[in-house]
Amino acid sequence: MALSLLSPVPPAASLSSSSSSLSPLYSLYHLKGSSRTSSTSIFGGFRSSWNLRIDSKAEKKQLGLMVSTNGGGEELDDMDEGQIDSIGGHDEDDEEWTQGHASSSSSSPERWDVLGLGQAMVDFSGVVDDEFLKKLDLEKGTRKLINHEERGRVLQAMDGCSYKAAAGGSLSNTLVALARLGCPSFTDRPLNVAMAGSIAGDPLGSFYRTKLRRANVNFLSAPIMDGTTGTVIVLTTPDAQRTMLAYQGTSSVVNYDSCLASLISKTNVFVVEGYLFELPDTIKTITKACEEAHRNGALVAVTASDVSCIERHYDDFWDIVGNYADIIFANSDEARAFCHFSAEESPISATRYLSHFVPFVSVTDGINGSYIGTKGEAIYIPPSPCVPVDTCGAGDAYASGILYGILRGVTDLKGMGELAATIAATVVGQQGTRLRVQDAVDLARSHDFRLNSVGTDVGS
Repeated sequence: MALSLLSPVPPAASLSSSSSSLSPLYSLYHLKGSSRTSSTSIFGGFRSSWNLRIDSKAEKKQLGLMVSTNGGGEELDDMDEGQIDSIGGHDEDDEEWTQGHASSSSSSPERWDVLGLGQAMVDFSGVVDDEFLKKLDLEKGTRKLINHEERGRVLQAMDGCSYKAAAGGSLSNTLVALARLGCPSFTDRPLNVAMAGSIAGDPLGSFYRTKLRRANVNFLSAPIMDGTTGTVIVLTTPDAQRTMLAYQGTSSVVNYDSCLASLISKTNVFVVEGYLFELPDTIKTITKACEEAHRNGALVAVTASDVSCIERHYDDFWDIVGNYADIIFANSDEARAFCHFSAEESPISATRYLSHFVPFVSVTDGINGSYIGTKGEAIYIPPSPCVPVDTCGAGDAYASGILYGILRGVTDLKGMGELAATIAATVVGQQGTRLRVQDAVDLARSHDFRLNSVGTDVGS
């Protein structure tokens, strides 16, 4: 099935059908790749927050067994998913979401609405002071790769601090928000959302998979039995600066195999997380995955993820974006980096430029708003008002709104952007990176009349 950008999500029984209803905007774009034969498709022929609070020393001692490098291996193997989940108690959001999907089938659907390929890492987030960073010789506000031993030392040093563990990651934030927007309390059927990547056959890997499953996001990749699940330690100082220490573990190994190929062949929208470009040998995996997606009529979306990542892997990014991407998500700095534009260039210029190469371009610009670009033109989306609490995860939330609009068959691109902006503002106005369940339901309901209306297209 060649999925159109503006073709509504078909009912579950018809997901395998080769036909789809057409919309007035189908003539705007063409799908990339010679295998796309439909001339009516819009893309046809165109070139934190599942929280686990860990406050007591007893809890940290238990967690220390999981990260210790001296004598901790046996305890790590002995711990199960339930023991990890019990650290800090059950999450209220977990309960609400699980109840909301109690009737959902545990079997796999015929097709996945969205499959994301990204880094699967457990976040450990805590608040520390500047002295803590000095003691560990850490430069504030930076992101650094660390090894297994360094991870253990940092977590041991955090004893006495209040911190939490979460199934983290930019891509997982987007996928959870998307699943919540498409929950069955509002739509005919829930959106079928899944993620692939690399986790180990350890308790942290089980924790990651379980937390996503409770959010109705299925983590489909088999665990690597002899590995260690990747983690990111996020240290926030009182001035709100974040210092990030990433232990990649098994997340640095993302292989293309028959299992991933099979999943992609049953996917409508395939999303590639930009952070994967940092990993050795993943370009081959990404290329093969994108080729398989286009071969089976799926749209390919790429998240820019990080300016420095684009700069370090510029050619690799453009090999994928220029040849396979139907959708790209970036902020204004990342969009300029893609275009080799200076900081003085406007985001709308970068959006227009990118839209000559990618059929659908989404560029966010913080408090200044955002842009949707197609065929060399751009629509400005004003920011949604909010009282900012935490800007982390805003771009991930915005992307979920765009994907939701695409899957709902939106013909009003401005309305789609306004929904995305409202979702982002909702996340910015709360503590944490995940869109809450009730907020998602309310947002989907309040914007339904706009998503089903016909508005002006990008050319006007």
